[in-house]
Amino acid sequence: MTTRIGVVTFPGSLDDRDARRAVALAGGEPVALWHRDRDLHQVDAVVLPGGFSYGDYLRCGAIARFSPVMESVIGQARAGMPVLGICNGFQVLCESHLLPGALTRNDHLHFVCRDQRLRVENAATPWTRDYAAGEEITVPLKNGEGGYIADERTLDELESEGRVVFRYLGVNPNGSHRDIAGITNEAGNVVGLMPHPEHAVEPLTGPTTDGLGFFTSVLENYLVSNA
Repeated sequence: MTTRIGVVTFPGSLDDRDARRAVALAGGEPVALWHRDRDLHQVDAVVLPGGFSYGDYLRCGAIARFSPVMESVIGQARAGMPVLGICNGFQVLCESHLLPGALTRNDHLHFVCRDQRLRVENAATPWTRDYAAGEEITVPLKNGEGGYIADERTLDELESEGRVVFRYLGVNPNGSHRDIAGITNEAGNVVGLMPHPEHAVEPLTGPTTDGLGFFTSVLENYLVSNA
């Protein structure tokens, strides 16, 4: 049975088609989910893509958090379904309180678009099983409000519990506390990160194919959990 990965489209999403293509290249079945859908159509995992959901009005991700589809995503995430939030999707996950902290304006006040080196800190999540802890990868980064912030107690908890999943290498591109590029929830099934793995899945368009591992990982996770 093919693993079905839902990709949500909000008004203002930019990278939903790229995420669906990445799922297909990895061998999964991409399922388009609309922001007004409450029915997740029996998907096995969900990707919240990058973009500017609802025009980033109020705050990035703040309105998307209240969309009908997110009611279902939040419920399924709390029940253990793997959920990946990329860029704006990471912002939506924080606004939904599925992940702690918040994403704020880049410290240099400029939009950044670059190929970004990352270190994999946690290779045990459903989205990172095909990587090794300590592995370095390169994927594109593009954001204006990508600075990850949290209070010191929360940051210490993330560090001590192994919930920092990715860390920026080289120059910190947006002022994220402790160079954090991505995190996971306590259960480990929800992952959010600012860089875009869906843009690094094939040689023709990506700087590398380092991002494909996110999507092959979740397919492998489904096979293991249903073995």
